[in-house]
Amino acid sequence: MGPQQLKRAFLGFDLSTQKLKAILLNSCLEVVASAEVKFDSDLPEFRTVGGANPGPNKNEFFVQPVMWVKAMDIVLDRLVMQEADLSTVAAISGSGQQHGSLYWSKHGIAALENLDPDKFLHSQIDDSAFVVNRTPIWMDASTTKQCVEMETAIGGHLDMVELTGSKCYERFTGPQIRKIYQQRTHAYEDAQRISLVSSFLASLFLGAVAPIDFSDGSGMNLLDIRQKNWSKACLNACAPDLEERLGQAVSPNAIVGSVSEYFVKRFSFPADCKVVACTGDNPSALAGMLVDSNWLSISLGTSDTLMMSMKEPLNWEEGHVLCHPTETDEYMGLLCFRNGSLVREEVNKTEAGGDWQKFNELLESTPRGNFGNMAVHFNEMEIIPKAKGTLRWNKDSMPHPADAAKGVIKFSSPEIEIRALIEGQMLHHRAVAEDMGFHFGNETQILATGGASVNKSILQTIADVFNAPVHIQTESEAALMGAAFRAAYVLYRNELSEGTTPLSYKDYVLSLTPNKLQLVCEPHKDSADIYAHMLLRYRDMARTLA
Repeated sequence: MGPQQLKRAFLGFDLSTQKLKAILLNSCLEVVASAEVKFDSDLPEFRTVGGANPGPNKNEFFVQPVMWVKAMDIVLDRLVMQEADLSTVAAISGSGQQHGSLYWSKHGIAALENLDPDKFLHSQIDDSAFVVNRTPIWMDASTTKQCVEMETAIGGHLDMVELTGSKCYERFTGPQIRKIYQQRTHAYEDAQRISLVSSFLASLFLGAVAPIDFSDGSGMNLLDIRQKNWSKACLNACAPDLEERLGQAVSPNAIVGSVSEYFVKRFSFPADCKVVACTGDNPSALAGMLVDSNWLSISLGTSDTLMMSMKEPLNWEEGHVLCHPTETDEYMGLLCFRNGSLVREEVNKTEAGGDWQKFNELLESTPRGNFGNMAVHFNEMEIIPKAKGTLRWNKDSMPHPADAAKGVIKFSSPEIEIRALIEGQMLHHRAVAEDMGFHFGNETQILATGGASVNKSILQTIADVFNAPVHIQTESEAALMGAAFRAAYVLYRNELSEGTTPLSYKDYVLSLTPNKLQLVCEPHKDSADIYAHMLLRYRDMARTLA
């Protein structure tokens, strides 16, 4: 590595549901600076709760895109205040919450291409930059009608799975675009381009509308995941003239251009700083984990997600198969559960007064199995299975139709409520993963990421329910690290001499920085016996709610 390369840095962003965070890595992929903006507290004028606004109708959730633009202004200023040397940044990439869609106006594209470095981004890319200024995000589940229409148009949900890796899901971008087209036709017709949250993030730095990458594009019900191009059948089932609004999709390993002059003049980025295609938060998290195929990755965030690598795409009627974020010929499996951290936070407030230390003490004070008390908390409509409601069973509850639906109104103590919640969530996740074909055996390892991965009491419950060791990364924000790692790797590949065989993504990253995995919990010896029976009961409870 030459002297100039030793001075190089790599910048990663994660535009998640609740915050925008940036991280700067040096040439050895060590963290040298980071900054974040929390939407609820740092940008209260947008009145978000958990980073989102509820819509006027049931199951509608949105965000005003200018909030994300303003967050970028703030996070870059906070990096500068830390004396981060942005003149050393050789490449940028990012991670964005999946399934959000933004609709650029003609004015917005012109503003993006002619940014004035003497002004804030948000004063130039404002509400007028978008023909829809309330962009639907992943929490929105208001497109059932559009899902049915799209699947019917191409021959049914099995055909949709075969083409796109997923059946039509309400929060996916294709059905959301169709809803915009049907209900706000003029706005759709005025939309010059459509971005995902990830490609929007790249667009800000590029100074032009950036392409959508294959991996995040797999979460739209529009991309043929085997051919890696837009499916004509799916586009036609969604909205007219859609391909020209989406642009050509690109590999996650693509350099989409250099940073715009705005960032060179305002923040001293080098003019040759490359913008690497940004991808979705779930693929980016997998890129940040650096794990093998016998690992199951569990992200404990606003939604809980399970991720695994695949050599070949499986036709899952539930769950999702996406193009892999780093290996061009591989795939990743993704199971998403809507009722994650927000449910845990709510129970913490009601049962432990919002005190996580007390929450953990109560969780640890009850035995594994919880005296036969179990709960399913689907506060919002769950994705797999499609069900909503709360159901509690005690050891005497029987899955008889009349009694099962009623269950127990409330458990006798806070500690039982808390353990029933955590065990119920993890039993739910394991049951679905098994039903989808993931095999849990002696070699299975689990990597926990996301906000709740700092909670050892919850991680111990995961180890016991899954009967597998649980690890964490000391750099726990996998999606953010994955963004910065990919920026470095794609630049490395781009600079190789012709005919040189590149290292694999994982080998390249590990050649510069150790894999910072830490074993946190191992299952108790009796866990398999305790939870085998509870898995059966959980399935009965889920069927009762569905």
